[in-house]
Amino acid sequence: MSQTRLTRWGLLGAADIARKNWKSILLSGNGVVAAVASRELAQSEAFIRENQAHAPMPVAPKACAGYEAVVTDPAIDAVYVPVPTALRGEWVIRAARAGKHVLCEKPCARDAAELTRMLEACRDAGVQFMDGVMFMHSRRLNAMQTALHEEKAIGRIQRITSAFSFCGDEGFLNKNIRLHSGLEPHGSVGDLGWYNIRYTLAVLGETLPRRVQGRLLKEAGRPDSPGPVPLELTAEMEFDGGVSAGFYCSFNAGDQQWARVSGTEGSLVIDDFVLPFFGSQVRFQIEKASFHKYGSDFNMEPAHRVVAVSEYSNSYPNAQESLMFRRFNHLAQSGKPDPYWPECAMRTQRVMDAILRSARSGGGPVELA
Repeated sequence: MSQTRLTRWGLLGAADIARKNWKSILLSGNGVVAAVASRELAQSEAFIRENQAHAPMPVAPKACAGYEAVVTDPAIDAVYVPVPTALRGEWVIRAARAGKHVLCEKPCARDAAELTRMLEACRDAGVQFMDGVMFMHSRRLNAMQTALHEEKAIGRIQRITSAFSFCGDEGFLNKNIRLHSGLEPHGSVGDLGWYNIRYTLAVLGETLPRRVQGRLLKEAGRPDSPGPVPLELTAEMEFDGGVSAGFYCSFNAGDQQWARVSGTEGSLVIDDFVLPFFGSQVRFQIEKASFHKYGSDFNMEPAHRVVAVSEYSNSYPNAQESLMFRRFNHLAQSGKPDPYWPECAMRTQRVMDAILRSARSGGGPVELA
């Protein structure tokens, strides 16, 4: 009986999101963390020790001081890149040139021009590139796309709206890396709005909008930031066929991650489109309210249909995080990179760049070619 081939991962950094992905790599069944790098060896060692205690790899990964040791290690097949956005271009390109497959956190780059260079390096090296939008690998997304496009469950799509936010406390606003324009120049739009944009594009079959507008509601920077970053923003996107989309992202509003797709006959509603609520089977809802008149009574009457999918939140082998790494590992081992994933990242980057250009120039419309 043959053993499952394992993709050997190197983590470039010990960020919080890397902790979650440690376990997701383990649960993928076809990957393993083999090395962890940080700027200081003690930090890498502590990260490995803590994660091994909670979700042990078959063999404890080796700790490295500095990312170069992982990127150049012939025993590493793929790297996960959660370093600050301003540094991602450099390390993605270096990893690709060293023959490593790359899973890159979002936003992928400072702008589409930089992302172009990153993707060219991956293509030239024949390695897989993918960004870390986990819901793209969820079975729920497939079920929603089927309901919308094959079953026409809500009729013809007219409008998509979504919101993704959390309320950062004083410590977050004064110390967090996402409030430093030199490291994370896109603020809440890169950290949160990237998901809103990706969800919209996924619902519409990856069609790009014709025109976008962004409105910057609030911006700020931590004390050592060279300039402010977006704290709160709304955006509008116009698509061919009269379809429109809007979203809100913010570091100033309470936790929310909802989306609604409105059609000519009803709506598809999801309350947790980014990170499924803990401990529950993932689901979405089809709503079809109807209006009735009974004499002098005017009643709006609801009708709901809940669609549940055989998938659970993080910490399960069939969670979207585990499915993402399982798919990536398969692609890395196949030797046949899938161009859909880098193209998907580029579409999202282009739309985000255009929204930010609009927001930073007074909110006027920006056309996309």
